Amino acid sequence: MTGTTPMTETTARPTERLRALSEPDWSAAVGHRFVSELAAGTLDHGVMRRYLVQDYQFLDSFVALLGAAIHAAPGLPQRIVLGRFLGLVVSEENTYFQRSFDALGVPEADRTAPALLPPTAGFRALMREAAAGGRWGEMLAVLTVAEWSYLTWATSVADRDPGWFVFREWITLHSGPGFEALVGFLREELDRAFEAADEAGRERIASLFRRAVALERAFFDAAYAA
Repeated sequence: MTGTTPMTETTARPTERLRALSEPDWSAAVGHRFVSELAAGTLDHGVMRRYLVQDYQFLDSFVALLGAAIHAAPGLPQRIVLGRFLGLVVSEENTYFQRSFDALGVPEADRTAPALLPPTAGFRALMREAAAGGRWGEMLAVLTVAEWSYLTWATSVADRDPGWFVFREWITLHSGPGFEALVGFLREELDRAFEAADEAGRERIASLFRRAVALERAFFDAAYAA
């Protein structure tokens, strides 16, 4: 980690150190204008449409990453947690997308094969890279960023009611006790995997984590591209 404080020189838990090393992108992502506008119910419908169409293009790669993580997990307890999460992604979350697409008037072509914005293509490639590597800690790095960053911003506005279900349910899908427990599990597992890794392994985990955070920030920005 050239130019950063070595990860071994602090007693903070690894996931906190990884998050800190991902600044300013982390704070920019979780405090993005998209979040405040979503919570206020003032988000432009065109922005939400572009955002959801692009976000849906992660689903296949994300499911593949979860499947690879289930295979690479150290034991049945971890596989059970990830398996349950996988079930939610392909049921409740997928259903939310389809209902939202209907409400936003998204044609079938844009649901299944839209032109990908650069952050979308980048995140799909990152997920596939992590899955193909077959290393538990590296897969956790990408999964943890995806879920922890969303929990962070969604929790900050969970007491708001933007009215329209497309806005409201995107917040509730990423907040609440169940989602908090999932993120807690991912962080604990990543903490353990990082501590158990050698120096090269820690570098790979940190690199994937930072790249994922940067892509999260870029993804929110891209939703506002004309």
